[in-house]
Amino acid sequence: MNPNPVPETGARAGRMHFYEFVGFIAACMALNALAIDVMLPALPDMNRDFFLSDPNQSQAVIALYLGGMGLSQLFYGPLSDRFGRRPVLIGGLALFSLAGLLSAMTQSFSMLLAARFIQGLGAGAPRVVAVSLARDTYSGTQMGRVMSLVMMVFMAVPILAPSIGQLILLVAPWRWAFGALVVGGGLMLAWTLYRLEETLPTHRRRSISPASVFEGFRIALTTRTTLGYMLAMGLVLGAHMGFIISAQRIFMDVFNAGQRFSLLFALVALAMSVAAFTNSKLVMRFGMRRLAIIGLCTLIVLNLVHLALVWHHPESLPIFLLMQAGSMFMFGFLGANLNTLAMEKVGHVAGTASSLIGFFTTVSGAVLGFIVGQCFDGSVVPLTSAYVLLGAGALFIVMMTERNGPVAMA
Repeated sequence: MNPNPVPETGARAGRMHFYEFVGFIAACMALNALAIDVMLPALPDMNRDFFLSDPNQSQAVIALYLGGMGLSQLFYGPLSDRFGRRPVLIGGLALFSLAGLLSAMTQSFSMLLAARFIQGLGAGAPRVVAVSLARDTYSGTQMGRVMSLVMMVFMAVPILAPSIGQLILLVAPWRWAFGALVVGGGLMLAWTLYRLEETLPTHRRRSISPASVFEGFRIALTTRTTLGYMLAMGLVLGAHMGFIISAQRIFMDVFNAGQRFSLLFALVALAMSVAAFTNSKLVMRFGMRRLAIIGLCTLIVLNLVHLALVWHHPESLPIFLLMQAGSMFMFGFLGANLNTLAMEKVGHVAGTASSLIGFFTTVSGAVLGFIVGQCFDGSVVPLTSAYVLLGAGALFIVMMTERNGPVAMA
């Protein structure tokens, strides 16, 4: 491939070469994963320091962050379509970093939740702008390939973040985990200021008037593929977030993992990175639609087998690691393909469409994931059941979306 990101849509990535461009987009998305996963080892310490009566209560630190991120995306898309990607990203990163500092300093659990919600509001900018930058620069299967490479880099963060959090806890109180987020946000802000050039030309910018914004939302919601794949991604992300939110309790309470939690979580999360790399090789040959359907079918069957094993035999750690790694592998396929398919037909309103897609998938993922986490009963049955039910719902929606067209289309 050309080392420079030669766009299909007439945009340009400025002074960034191809691999830096991919790395930058991946880092924008990875910042959100870091803000979620670095907290996981610290949840028991938060329960202790804030005297929380229910161990599941600290999961709200993650859920409210996701809620803030999802809500803010409704605004960042139209703003980036009007003022450009770069200034919106700068503002969001600044808010993210300041809220991280506030989270580290707060003395009450309610204030911590408020600070995390605000941090989520800032985090919506890199989430929306990252996808918009990619859509400004690429389309079709080329965008699918780029997003697969992005996901491959991005997936390294869920592997490393819990270990980073665990390392911080070994040498400092849990509040310093938020310090890592402040550093991460600051580094991304510096990268944006010094290397990113605007990818949205002035002549393609849209009005920020309510009529124009609602028209952009209307276009996205009435585009069959955008609506269908957005709904499907929301369900799949709900199952995935169910694991993220309940992972600490599953490894600690069900399998007595102790200090091995970060390592075991990393082993499972590694499957997503392998899947993203594999998808980048397969998407040009088989197409995103076919891979998405295969991924959903495999996810459902895998977790049905897992449920059967759990009901007939006591759950063992090796079996859980194998089955959960399989589910994460399928999510690695689905994340890139479903998101790209949702954006495929709405490049002319990329920012607004990305904001709507990001809002729905993040909020639905947060709500469904929090429900799954609250259903934790000392076993993996609630999580595995969620993968089956939500995966089946996503497959049904995808099949209805594609019922008038061939699933093998690229």
